[in-house]
Amino acid sequence: MEKTLEFSDLLRLIDERSTAFRAAVAAAPDLDAQVPTCPEWTLFDLVQHLGEGRRAWAATVAAGPDAVAKAECEDAPPAPGERQAMLDWLAASTQELLDALREAGPDRGCWTWWGASQSPRTCGAVARHQLQQIAVHTYDAQLTVGAPQPLPDEVALDGIEEFLFTCNATPSPWPHKPTTIDYHATEGRSWRLTVDGDGARSTRIPAPTARGALEAAGLSVSGKAGELVLALYDRIGLESLEVSGDREIFDQLIAWEPEE
Repeated sequence: MEKTLEFSDLLRLIDERSTAFRAAVAAAPDLDAQVPTCPEWTLFDLVQHLGEGRRAWAATVAAGPDAVAKAECEDAPPAPGERQAMLDWLAASTQELLDALREAGPDRGCWTWWGASQSPRTCGAVARHQLQQIAVHTYDAQLTVGAPQPLPDEVALDGIEEFLFTCNATPSPWPHKPTTIDYHATEGRSWRLTVDGDGARSTRIPAPTARGALEAAGLSVSGKAGELVLALYDRIGLESLEVSGDREIFDQLIAWEPEE
């Protein structure tokens, strides 16, 4: 069975994706450009969100396992308006997060918003989720400047499972007919999301060519790992992927707001 990324790899990739994000911002002709995948934001808004969010998570990690809420960063400097100062501010935001995670280590407890999910409430899980947040927002920034790049394979392959375990896992009862959704990455990994009266939970499953007698899913979605991640984060539609089964299930999943 494939392993998840090591903590050191998560930190390395957070740094790499953050560098790619800054490169997109540096290349932008206009920071007031609207972000197509976040239409309520300009590129400057996206920069501010990414930088302030990483500083808040750095402070949350540093607060230790007894913290009961996400840390507030009222004294943190705002994003500067001048381009180079903004890029320096972004780099410092990333470094604060990396320093806090490195100091804490992967196994220390940490406040998270995903209480009853399949992801643990640890600094390692925070690093795993932060990588995906930064990677998807890097895609947003690249798309805004007209140069979108595929998510790196190792980021994307971990990102499918991270999303399913963190964002799509809950003990809250599924309000529709029980069913399953299979996600197949063409790189050779697959997952099954089960939704029923016990909530939502995901497991790794064999790839389609080796599934054997595995019961057919209500919906099956296949594509490159990066495309699957972008679909899960609502950056691209299902029309970009190979889909079989009842597409309404995916719409129901997107619209579902589980009770905490």
